[in-house]
Amino acid sequence: MSEGYDVLLRDGGIAHVRPLRPTDREALHELVARSSERSAYLRFFTGGRNTAHSYMDRVTGEEYRGHALVASVKGRLVAVAEYIPMDDGRADLAILLDDAVHGHGLGTLLLEHIALDAAAHGVRELVADVLGENRAMQRVLRDLGLEVSQHFDGGTLHLDIAAVPTSRLREAIAARDHEAGRASLARVLAPRSVAVVGASRNERAVGHKVLRNLLDGDFAGAIYPVNPNATVVAGLACHAKVPAGVDLAVVAVPARHVLEVARDCAAAGVAGLVVLTSGFAEAGQPGVEAELLTICRASGMRLIGPNCLGVVNTAARLNASFLPHHPVRGHVALMSQSGAVGAALLERLDVSSFVSVGNKADVSGNDLLEFWEDDPETDVIALYLESFGNPRKFARIARRVGARKPILLVKSGRSGAGGRAVRSHTAAAATPDVAVDALTRAAGVIRLDGVNELIDVAKLLAGQPLPRGRRVAIVGNSGGPQAMAADACERHGLVVPELPPGLLEARAAAALGNPVDLTADATAAEIGAAVAALTASPDVDVVLVVYTPPFGDGLDATRQAVADATKGADKTVLACIVGHDGLIDGRVPSYAFPEQAVQALAHVVGYAEWRRRPVEPPTAPPPADERSAREIIDAELEAFPDGSWLSPAATARLLGCYGVRLVESIDVDDPEAAARAAARVGLPVVLKATGPVHKSDVGGVQLNLRTEDDVRLAYREMLAHIGDDMAGAIVQPMLPGGVEIIVGGVNYPAFGPLVMVGMGGVMADLLADRAFRVPPVTDAADMIGELRCAPLLHGYRGSPPADVDALAEQITRVGKLLEDLPQVAELDLNPVIVTPDGATTVDARIRVAPCEPPPSPLLRRLR
Repeated sequence: MSEGYDVLLRDGGIAHVRPLRPTDREALHELVARSSERSAYLRFFTGGRNTAHSYMDRVTGEEYRGHALVASVKGRLVAVAEYIPMDDGRADLAILLDDAVHGHGLGTLLLEHIALDAAAHGVRELVADVLGENRAMQRVLRDLGLEVSQHFDGGTLHLDIAAVPTSRLREAIAARDHEAGRASLARVLAPRSVAVVGASRNERAVGHKVLRNLLDGDFAGAIYPVNPNATVVAGLACHAKVPAGVDLAVVAVPARHVLEVARDCAAAGVAGLVVLTSGFAEAGQPGVEAELLTICRASGMRLIGPNCLGVVNTAARLNASFLPHHPVRGHVALMSQSGAVGAALLERLDVSSFVSVGNKADVSGNDLLEFWEDDPETDVIALYLESFGNPRKFARIARRVGARKPILLVKSGRSGAGGRAVRSHTAAAATPDVAVDALTRAAGVIRLDGVNELIDVAKLLAGQPLPRGRRVAIVGNSGGPQAMAADACERHGLVVPELPPGLLEARAAAALGNPVDLTADATAAEIGAAVAALTASPDVDVVLVVYTPPFGDGLDATRQAVADATKGADKTVLACIVGHDGLIDGRVPSYAFPEQAVQALAHVVGYAEWRRRPVEPPTAPPPADERSAREIIDAELEAFPDGSWLSPAATARLLGCYGVRLVESIDVDDPEAAARAAARVGLPVVLKATGPVHKSDVGGVQLNLRTEDDVRLAYREMLAHIGDDMAGAIVQPMLPGGVEIIVGGVNYPAFGPLVMVGMGGVMADLLADRAFRVPPVTDAADMIGELRCAPLLHGYRGSPPADVDALAEQITRVGKLLEDLPQVAELDLNPVIVTPDGATTVDARIRVAPCEPPPSPLLRRLR
């Protein structure tokens, strides 16, 4: 925080925000001197500039006890905002903006950040005195999104602002972030002018290819070749440097010249830089890449790349890339972190726009989602990612965007969590890739396994309405492929229903089951008529046409019949033209194989169901003693700075802060203490060794010990077998039988918390029956229902139903714990015994580790 961070403004500009420093005194006086008398009066009332100058000396002095943020635009300090705590939980609020940045959203942004910082420091209420005539500031404070009360005192309006984040604040911040993000890319992805720096007369050079693509694509704006060593390139006059006011500069010069070019572009007021050149972080030069980003941020330029292919916007006839082919206009927006993957996708997808982000130093998938959300040319968004920059922000944006436009994701690197000396059951199962799955699922993102699958799903979404349900009618001329399609539907949970009598004409009547086999000699007209009848039927949600050429009237005639039959249809229609991928009439996707078509359909059906789910109102989180929990963790990390497994006693106290129910446990350190503890809790008992992570694997669990002598003997045998790894033991009462469940969680620095539930006990790893969620967990009952062992909880073969509600509550509470406490790196409750009377944890393990607290999701900032 001391170095500050970059933020986007309403107009797409960039400001740098950081804490106030004593060395800012001169810059603050300059800010006051630039302010109009009117601005000084509105901020400092009758004192005007004289009071302002005195105040700037005070806020930079040693006795200043307030908290202040300053903002700079293009290297000049243009704003200061502060709050000064009082002794009653309130704080005075104030802000001064340079007249030149009024109306850019900087004041609102600084007030957001000041309010969040005040709340984090225990301030309950911010107070502000605003002149009655200062309507602009009154409107900003009221529209901030916090609860405001007010009263007039003479000509001054006194405002009391609750420093407690509200749902209205979250919505307002998301809306303002979206507006700024879209504005920052508008001149980059829809530029009025483009400069190609490094435009070459050599036709094989990258700069020449970019220039040629711009010309051949008939870009409507001005094009400026930049090459100090040439006068004319591709028939256009050359410039030695980028002209002033150019929207987009595409840089294709050697890496050693890129920083100099970036500075020239910054001086010329360029809005966006696309750096095609490689040789930065991917080549072991992260420092040079960081300097490039610093130049761009300081001047307000957005950066795409470096090490990328360029950008395309087919609606604007912009092909600012060195692609070997011309992209075709369509409705799929495509981002790729890999140039090779991006080029391959563009050969098979018609796109609205394409952005090759390369090293992704600045512009990322999150930024592009903000832009494409409102892009009228984009109906589907497809992403190929090798890494997430800010996955939690991605999930928040994707959930909102996905409610309007489907998002497809191929994420490479499906690897495990990496080696650890010891790990819990949950950490072994909840790999980073599982975290990606849970995160994308919660956000409604369609995650796919490969590029071919992405193409298949994108074609279906771009050309067809979303399915209204899972009922699929299969019709065609070949029984074998149709049967394969029906089998694939069953595997993917799609329904192939029996069709009502009289739906089709006589030829189909003999095979009116479903699939409908019209036989190999069916004409194109007969296939078309069947398709038209099925699309009109209320008993069908999707029509899958399966045709094997060259039978009947042949490939071309059959395609035309399908096209004619589906014009104006409001049902989802797709085809399997055996051996042929493509599009029919530009609308109906066709696939070479039945399983391929059904797999794409299953993804789209799942997305459509996600879209139809009612938005659940936010529920109050379960009560928790977060303060005491933090004290427990802070004490542990003070004793073990590198982290540790909590003792059983500390584990129980921490879980107790969140209302997680544990069985009574007594710590013991020798056989006699174990025997006394057994008598205290009541025989029979369970004896468990402390120390080993997986106690059962080393003989560290003894059940149903019925006498005190049994307990003494069990302790001695454990100690002899485990040796120095045994740090004592715990004694617990033997509980009645129930269903053994594991509830666990992990916290990853990038992805945040992940909660797991599954079959527990010694079978947890063997059966791998698990479900995962990203907290807050609002659907714990659904999560439990995904388990294969779920029938055991609902009464299986005469057993009484278990208390599933108690288990669900336990999962929700664990989710809250992990969300509140990022230092909880691993957590296992295994087993949780679920009986008709409740859900009780009988064994718990928690590992804590130091970590930086994640930034507030409400804090608007560029990564």
